[in-house]
Amino acid sequence: MVIRRIMRSNTKEARILGLQVGPPLPAADAPAACPLCGRALIPGPSTDEHHLTPRSHGGKEKFLVHKICHQKIHRTIAEKDLARRYNNWQALAEHPEIHAFINWVKKRPPEFMP
Repeated sequence: MVIRRIMRSNTKEARILGLQVGPPLPAADAPAACPLCGRALIPGPSTDEHHLTPRSHGGKEKFLVHKICHQKIHRTIAEKDLARRYNNWQALAEHPEIHAFINWVKKRPPEFMP
């Protein structure tokens, strides 16, 4: 079939034709998940942006997270430690205090703000 040949020979052409290449994409109306706690992100006052590497240490990439998750990160871990040891989501989640917080906040609704 012509479509299969295009997909095999050149994925750019397949994308131009609107064919899906790779894993399925999430539905456009599906809410994104917080990279720290995994709960759905509802745009509005309950969300905030977080730099995994603080801007003061050269960080540029931003991630949308819950405001409560963002506050917990910065209240618990100093910027120097965020830059050196906790500059990825797995390391953050393994921090003992953050880990306990994640277990607590997972039971709250996505727009929860104390």
